[in-house]
Amino acid sequence: MVTTKVPFIKQFKRDWQLHVFMLLPLLFLLIFAYYPMFGVQIAFKNFSPARGIWGSEWAGLRHFRTFFNSYQFPRVMKNTLILSLYLIIAGFPLPVFFALILNTMRNQTFKKIVQTITYIPHFISTVVLVGMMITFFSPISGAYGYFSRFFNAGYPDVLMGIAGTFRHFYVWSDIWQNLGWGTIIYIAALSSVSPELYEAAEIDGASRWQRLIHIDFPAILPTASIMLILRFGSIMTIGFEKVLLMQTDLNLGTSEIISTYVYKVGLQSGGNFSYATAIGLFNSVINCAVLLLVNRTARKLSDNEIGLL
Repeated sequence: MVTTKVPFIKQFKRDWQLHVFMLLPLLFLLIFAYYPMFGVQIAFKNFSPARGIWGSEWAGLRHFRTFFNSYQFPRVMKNTLILSLYLIIAGFPLPVFFALILNTMRNQTFKKIVQTITYIPHFISTVVLVGMMITFFSPISGAYGYFSRFFNAGYPDVLMGIAGTFRHFYVWSDIWQNLGWGTIIYIAALSSVSPELYEAAEIDGASRWQRLIHIDFPAILPTASIMLILRFGSIMTIGFEKVLLMQTDLNLGTSEIISTYVYKVGLQSGGNFSYATAIGLFNSVINCAVLLLVNRTARKLSDNEIGLL
């Protein structure tokens, strides 16, 4: 069957309602996503609010060199990468496994109860979550301090103030908050599996574990691969609000990441906007490069990739 390509003008006249319908989101992207990108040029200038973006003097790569030569550069890079990789290694597989477990449950009422309970923490705001952690692990008024004194151990250390425990608190509280919510997309992928496959496997004598390995896991693998690629695309981007709320002078050695450093040099230290923008641009370039690299690797190893990249 031979298909002829319809000219764009003729197609536009035929489906002009759909194009008009897409006009509003297109304008939204142009105004709030693409137009602000012109401001990235202040990373290469000595930005002055009085002169504006276009009137400020060019500085070239001076701000990038300043950041690379700064004593903060190795520390914030190390903390950002360790925290992000820790979150990927510990947090990414758990929603996949949890979705597989939920899919094997035969009692639908119990399954819905478990899903509801695990979804609820996702709707807790970051401020409330950090407040709960501070209250619970308080050595004086929290449950952590109460149980320590109950067993005659005296007043314990301030756990959230120890540099070595910051990453564990951040990662595992994030897993607790988003575990159930992260399973939604995987459960949706499993729901597309034909029931006839399970029936055929049962007739052939496959156990529940064998059905999980040979039917459920291959069905969920493409979705998990795409989600992993997208997660690596934001490897240098970590929740700024939560880190800032958990950050203290005692754990600054492990909690100072790129986003908090940009906030401090951009707003707290006299408003060095050009330097902060240069760091943010470097962060975005690294994220984009890692996304392309991981996507190309996934393309070579399997058929799962993001087609637009």
